[in-house]
Formats: sequence, C-alpha cells, structure tokens
Amino acid sequence: MPLHAASGVGGAGALAYATLALAALRLLLSYKSALYALRRLWRCADEWAQAYQYHEVPRFACDGAENPLFRKAAAYVAALPSLEDSDAASVLSSASRTNGGLSLQIGPGHTARDSFLGARLAWTNADGGGRERLVLRVRRHDRTRVLRPYLQHVESVADEMEQRRRELRLFANTGVDGATGAPRWASAPFTHPATLDAVAMDPDLKARVRADLENFLKGRAYYHRLGRVWRRSYLLYGPPGTGKSTFAAAMARFLGYDVYDIDLSRAGSDDLRALLLHTTPRSLILVEDLDRYLQAGGDGEARVLSFMDGVASCCGEERVMVFTMRGGKDAVDAAAVRPGRLDVHIQFTLCDFEAFKTLASNYLGLKDHKLYPQVEEGFHAGARLSPAELGEIMLANRGSPSRALRNVITKLQHVSGGAPPRNPAHKRNTSWSVTGQQWEERSARASADSTEADETAAGAPAGGGVFGKDAPMREFKKLYGLIKIKSRREGAGVVPLEGEAHGPPTPGNHDRER
Repeated sequence: MPLHAASGVGGAGALAYATLALAALRLLLSYKSALYALRRLWRCADEWAQAYQYHEVPRFACDGAENPLFRKAAAYVAALPSLEDSDAASVLSSASRTNGGLSLQIGPGHTARDSFLGARLAWTNADGGGRERLVLRVRRHDRTRVLRPYLQHVESVADEMEQRRRELRLFANTGVDGATGAPRWASAPFTHPATLDAVAMDPDLKARVRADLENFLKGRAYYHRLGRVWRRSYLLYGPPGTGKSTFAAAMARFLGYDVYDIDLSRAGSDDLRALLLHTTPRSLILVEDLDRYLQAGGDGEARVLSFMDGVASCCGEERVMVFTMRGGKDAVDAAAVRPGRLDVHIQFTLCDFEAFKTLASNYLGLKDHKLYPQVEEGFHAGARLSPAELGEIMLANRGSPSRALRNVITKLQHVSGGAPPRNPAHKRNTSWSVTGQQWEERSARASADSTEADETAAGAPAGGGVFGKDAPMREFKKLYGLIKIKSRREGAGVVPLEGEAHGPPTPGNHDRER
C-alpha cells in the first residue's frame, strides 16, 4: 500500500474517534440538561397544582415609615443557602470578612426557596414601580400552621445575625458626673481576639460552659415562665495569670455582648446601683478581684452583696455577670458565693500537661514534638506554671518551637527546685531528675524512705522485700557482696576483720577492694 494511502487511513480513523468523543460529550451534557429541565418542569407542574397565598412585605409603610420586617427579611433571605442556586442574584461588597467580603441579594423578579416545619416557602423580589417589597409565598393549607412561627423565626435569626455583625464595645466607669450624679463611662471598640476554642481549659469543662451559655441565650421563654430575671452569674477564681480575664473576654465574644468593666473602687457609696441602672441589656458585666472588696468588711461588703443580687441587679434582661477572685472561695464568706448570687463557679488552676499541649498548639502550631516526654515528666513531677508564664515563653520563642520547649523544661525544673540534666541530648529522661546539693538531699530522703519501706515489707508475703519492683540498686549490691564473702569463706576458711582492711594486702582483702 502506498505511504500516502496509509496516512490517509490513519487520519480518517483519528477524525472518527474525535467525532465519537464529541458526540458522547454532547450526549452527556444534554443528559444533565435534560435532568435539570425535567426537575424544573416537575416543579412548575407541582406549583401549578397547588393553591398558594402571597404576603407582601413592603419596605415602607403607608405613612412613609420604614418597615423593620423588610430589613430583617432581606437580611434573612440574603443568608439562605438556596440563594446561590437561584436563577439570578446580585453580588455586593460587604464589610463583613465572611465569604471573602462578598454578599448575595436576590435579583429583581427572581425567587429564593426555603423550608420550615416541613412546609415549602419562597421569597420573591417584587421590586418594581418604585416600590421595594418582598413577597412571601406559602401553600394555602400550610399558612395557619407555619406563617406566624416562620415570621418569628425570620426575625429572631435576623436579630442574631445583626447582633453578631455589630461592633462590640468595652465600657469602663471613670467616676461620677458632679452635675448630674450619674456615672461617667468611657468606651472603646472591644477587639479582644479570645475565643472559647483557643482557651487552654479542660475540654469537658469547656464543653459544659459552652452548653450553659447556649442554653442561656435561648432561655428567654424559660426564664419568664419560671418568673426569674433573664440573668446568669459566674465566679471565676484561681491564682493570678491563669486566664480568668481572658476567659471572660471569650465569653463576651461568644455571646456577642458588650462588656462593662466595673471598678467598684471608683464608685461612691450610693453609686453601685446607679452603675447597674446605666448598663444596657445584652451585656456582660465584669467585676474583677471581688475578694478584695468582700474582705474589706463593714458597709462596703453589704453594698457589694446588694450590687450582686439586689433589686437593681434585676433591672434589664439578658445580662451575664462575671466576677473574678484571686484566691479560693474559702477566703470569703460562704454567703457571698451562694447560688443566686453566683450561679456557676469555675476554678482556674495552673497548667498541667494537657493545658500545656493546648497552649503549644495555639502559640507554636505543635501537635507533638520529640521534647514532649521531657515536658510531661516535669509536669508529672509536680511542677506547675501559669498560662501567662507559658504563653510568654512561647511568644518570645515562636520562631523556634524546640527552643521554646527547652525553655519550658528549664522553667519547670527551676520551679521544682532542680537544675537541668547534664546530658539531655543523647539520653531520654525516664524520671524527673535534678543535680547538685538538692539532688543529694533528695537522695538522702529517698534512701531513708526506701529503708523504711524495706523494713516494713520484711514481713510481707512473697513478692515484696528485696526483690520487689521498686527495690534500690544498692540492695542488690549488698546481696552480691554477701554472696562473694560467703564464697571466699568457703574457699579460704578465713573472713578478714574490719580492722584488717587497712593492713597488708591479703588475697581476701585484695579481692574485697577490687
């Protein structure tokens, strides 16, 4: 066959394969398009067969006043997941950092669908004729069951979204206005970045606190049914530097509340109630170092107790009161920390190894490290550091996690009263070790304790005594020496006296020295 004929046959085959591939691709695309068209046809048929009721939500009322429901409904519809699947949507730049700073709004004449309590609903942007309005479509047989609860759901969700987008503020009392007698407040944006997820705390305790805060946020109807003020109080107590103030900031960030940092020493004798009266709902009221005020005694203590649970503390709803103490609860009167004044008590302790790992993950991005066993030994030996101390070490050495962990190990050894091991590079420590005079003193104490333990275990059943699991090495050496002496006595028949140890070298004496 001529060469040009063979090349022509090969080109025709390639063209045929390309044609088949193109046909298969078009068939696949047409199949998906057909499915989409069938779904839309089924939806149109279903909508045509149903009876609907339409409810308009205009932006402005007849008197020209703005309708608050329109703003909330527009915010709610803009957050619907189905809006991304709608036929048309307007893309706007948003001040929020979520979703890349972009937000979607339903396009004019188009629809976004939603579901609630098993009912299917739809929102349509009916903007036209100079009137801005949203139209809610509900099936006629569902309107009495879901319409009112659904609109309440839209309002509550929109309020929550607005509250979380709102800029939080920090207020601090700076004294009293001499003319009016009202408290003076200074405020600034509350930009503390603490979150409950980043706080170094026992995971179970953190989960309980989170659940308690969530139940409080949803508890308006429950508190009203009980006839109680919608208020919750927390006591955070523990040594300085354990993260009490940071945890209070994380609580405010989680709740989306403004913070009122109240300094009771700046308030006059009659101004404690005025401080509460000038705070707003949906706020966290923070009072630090409560024990300092309670230990003052006298009328001051009575005023502080009235501030904590008096009638003035019940003015305003949806407020959380957080009190911190540097010491334990035993340092104050038990009546000051009783339930009703302080509902939830949370103790903050110095860091253990689990809390250290949380801090190392937050500060250094570490999940595990070869130096972790040495750090764990330090904590198991009883050494403790505050989160503030550990955080400062990690912050100063954030460029080198290994150097940060070595500094933590040195700090733990210093706290426990020891010094670093001499050769930590080539030998992994299996116990918390120290050197120097303190090591000798600790060895002496350990020897005394071991001797007492051996004497106590002498009358114990088999398995204890010299061959016990924790018997000191010198007991084995002593036993080995007795066996050697016995063997020499059986071989030579002479046992050297204690005074002959410094005499002329004899075979037995030489062996003993060796």
